[in-house]
Amino acid sequence: MSTTIQIDEKIKAKLDELKMHRRESYNELIEKLIACIVKSEKKNHYDEFLHKIQQQKMKELWDNKEDKIWENA
Repeated sequence: MSTTIQIDEKIKAKLDELKMHRRESYNELIEKLIACIVKSEKKNHYDEFLHKIQQQKMKELWDNKEDKIWENA
């Protein structure tokens, strides 16, 4: 089943530029764009997860008495 959606002419022109070949359908193109967004969001969540894990260890490494002594040297 298919449906009709309305988009601005400028958006249509941008979609046309993104097509890998002229016979590629808008449906195929939109599926690829969605896949890219989902993959990007997963990567960002993974990066945030790693950052949170690393924060505690970095705090342990950087917040120590030996380093504080050097701050006043």
